[in-house]
Amino acid sequence: MALDTTYRRSVEFWKGLVRSAPAPEDWSAPTPCTEWDVRTLVNHVVSEERWTKPLVDGRTIEDVGDAFDGDLLGEDPKANALAAADEALTAVAERLPAGGKVHLSYGDEDIEEYIRQLVAEHLVHGWDLAVATGQQRTLDPELIAEVATWFSDKEDMYRSGGSTAARPTSARAGDPQADLLIAFGRDPDWSAGS
Repeated sequence: MALDTTYRRSVEFWKGLVRSAPAPEDWSAPTPCTEWDVRTLVNHVVSEERWTKPLVDGRTIEDVGDAFDGDLLGEDPKANALAAADEALTAVAERLPAGGKVHLSYGDEDIEEYIRQLVAEHLVHGWDLAVATGQQRTLDPELIAEVATWFSDKEDMYRSGGSTAARPTSARAGDPQADLLIAFGRDPDWSAGS
């Protein structure tokens, strides 16, 4: 699947979950990201999406500064989350075809690699949002395959850098979705009560 298609599908998946999530006043439920409730999780992804445009436009972290720190959801969290996703989709559609570099915290990176990171972000945090809010937890098999292939040789690096939690030792493996979630430090059977 073409990277622009993969990215668009992952963001549309995320947007669908945001739209179907309960009212934002109920966003205090826990998520598989043990330090985050639903609102914090959504704010994290919105921050990633707000960073997307300046980064694909060639700006540096120093250029942007702290513009995307703190609460980005405001009084209308769903609308702000959807607007951030749409802004990121437009920026990637405009910039990805030309290729080039983005300036990330660890140095310059190919835009294609950065977009693959964002696909994983939307897919895995989409699952986090789905299970935290009682939505359908089945992921798109094609997106699972794309992210699993990309992540297979990066897992140790992400884990040693603290970007991914340890693999849960009690989690069941055996199907592509469960294997991917375990690689990203998730228990595929997670529920708010567990």
